[in-house]
Amino acid sequence: MTEHVPRWAQSAERWQVPLYLGAIGVGAAAGLVLPGGATAGLEIAIEPVLGLLLYATFLGVPFTRLRESLTDSRFLVTVLVLNFVVVPLVVAALLPLVPGEAAIRVGVLLVLLTPCIDYVIVFTRLAGGAADRLLAAAPLLMLAQMALLPVYFLLFLGPAATDDLDRGPFLRALLLLIVLPLGAAALTQVLAVRRRAARQINRAMTTAMVPLMMVTLAVVVGSQIHEVVGSASMILALIPIYAGWFVVMPAIGALAARMARLDAPRGRALILSGATRNSLVVLPLALALPPALGLAPAVVVTQTLVELVALVVLIRVLPRLARVRATA
Repeated sequence: MTEHVPRWAQSAERWQVPLYLGAIGVGAAAGLVLPGGATAGLEIAIEPVLGLLLYATFLGVPFTRLRESLTDSRFLVTVLVLNFVVVPLVVAALLPLVPGEAAIRVGVLLVLLTPCIDYVIVFTRLAGGAADRLLAAAPLLMLAQMALLPVYFLLFLGPAATDDLDRGPFLRALLLLIVLPLGAAALTQVLAVRRRAARQINRAMTTAMVPLMMVTLAVVVGSQIHEVVGSASMILALIPIYAGWFVVMPAIGALAARMARLDAPRGRALILSGATRNSLVVLPLALALPPALGLAPAVVVTQTLVELVALVVLIRVLPRLARVRATA
């Protein structure tokens, strides 16, 4: 409740988007100034801070509503079809525009073929969307992308490309970034009914949501900014592609929401799920690729930078895109 939220946290919630952009700037500046050993330390910090962010995110939606969300078959089927049938077709149309270097193509495929399961929930709340529906869909989205990404790589790049794609990091990401934070959040909410300490943890983590997002963005950008700047000539060619993604996918998502007859909150959640990509979670996978594909993490981080700016715009125009009819 509002009276339990410190004033600074209310201010951070109100100004979270400018704070996120500021964190990106701080991370970029720090990454350019720090020596190589320090940026390597930032890479190691990515998974822990992302795990904490997801724990705080999962605490934000009552688990008592998950059963209702999981029974929303219309939304779940639509979000799965949009992300794993429609999105690959859009990627196939965009791929001829991507520079031919293998590392760039692998990075683009990694990030565009994987739907977001973390900060999309935050932005869905900001847009007045059904964040609980996306929370319920997150494990399904993660499992599906883990299973289908090697298939997509085979189709887009040929058999040799799948040799570079190890499922081990995906299983690690599923365990550390979905199973553990989700289970810990559920346990915290159960214990909060009777345990004061659990209620305090719940309140503290919910209050810390904005700072955790800021730290995560700063760490991710700071760890990769050297590569982004060092390969600017190739990376700059991706910016129009990533920007175009945020023109095409929201329009397709809005059409899908109308066809599925989703109400406005679920329509907004669907649009954001189709547009927002899993850059923070796939970054550890990109970092685990062979040295020959060493540019792939910078390709992923570049998408993150473009995406966050695009999301600032999208959450303001989304109510116009999501004027869909209520479910009959």
